[in-house]
Amino acid sequence: MVPGIGAARLRALVNHFGDPESVLEASEKQLATVEGIDRSLAKKILSNRNFNKEIQVQLSRLNKSEARLVTFWDKDYPENLKKIYDPPVMLFVRGNLKEEDKYSIAIVGTRTPTTYGKRVTEKFAAELADQGIIVVSGLARGVDTIAHSVTVRSGGRTIAVLGSGVDVIYPSENRKLVEQMLVGGAIVSEYYMGSKPDAMNFPRRNRIISGVTLGTILVETDRDGGAMITAGTALDQNREVFAVPGSIFEKKSRGTSKLIREGRAKLVENIADVLEELRYKLRPLLKDQPVAQPKVQLTIFEQKIFDALTEEAEHIDSLAEKCRTPIADLLVQLLSLELKGVVKQLPGKYFVKCE
Repeated sequence: MVPGIGAARLRALVNHFGDPESVLEASEKQLATVEGIDRSLAKKILSNRNFNKEIQVQLSRLNKSEARLVTFWDKDYPENLKKIYDPPVMLFVRGNLKEEDKYSIAIVGTRTPTTYGKRVTEKFAAELADQGIIVVSGLARGVDTIAHSVTVRSGGRTIAVLGSGVDVIYPSENRKLVEQMLVGGAIVSEYYMGSKPDAMNFPRRNRIISGVTLGTILVETDRDGGAMITAGTALDQNREVFAVPGSIFEKKSRGTSKLIREGRAKLVENIADVLEELRYKLRPLLKDQPVAQPKVQLTIFEQKIFDALTEEAEHIDSLAEKCRTPIADLLVQLLSLELKGVVKQLPGKYFVKCE
């Protein structure tokens, strides 16, 4: 609530002083010792210490909506979201967040899908629900709404990330759907209770959709569609992006075609394609599906590196330390493993096993 204090500075302040109370009790001189906090910001913090009225309004809205506040430091804050560059400090939550939410996949796309797009969304959402994988989307009209509603009908768990307060359901026709979702799922937002669905909120909330998930599936979107922003944030967060191919005559397929053509998204035609790419990360969830060992012949050195890798992406530096191998030699072996199709390189010199 202090102008100029965003999520990054708030994390820095709490990490420095230990808890929010200590931040509010600190002197101007103490505040100014924190990185990113100059004397001007320190004075703003000191002059805005009394938020009782605003806090009571928020608490009242939270209680009325049976919602709660989950902070970055709470144990039930989404594990995947903590790992992104700019995680929100606070999440307003209706429903429950669970540990298994780390095994979630987003489905996003246009607000006006074609009949083909609707059928694809229904198919993918139902198949993810059948696998016990949480479906995340943004509750917008079109692809988002279909993904949520089909997941609910299929008995699955789904989470919606809003561009408004969790007590301001937008679009309003989804209020009944939200009540159905809350039986086993959740809706979340970083925006204060009562916040309206302003246009500027939605691009920013997209980083949360991609941030809480292992990967994002784009069904239909034009080159300038909102789903392309989600694809961009997913790539920035080192998450997988999947795109469903569409008709070359359909404007709503131009965004997905662009991502596939540029190699920024994997072409997928069914959920099996998605699960294959994420098999190691989803292994604890898909226990009944054994992880296949590589069917190709590996050298002693390649096998050593392959065994050192896990379902989690490993940076070249830590992998070199683990294998006690010079980076130059390691890169040669990793290239060989890539060519054999058993290791995949991710952006930023990260490597992971693939089936």
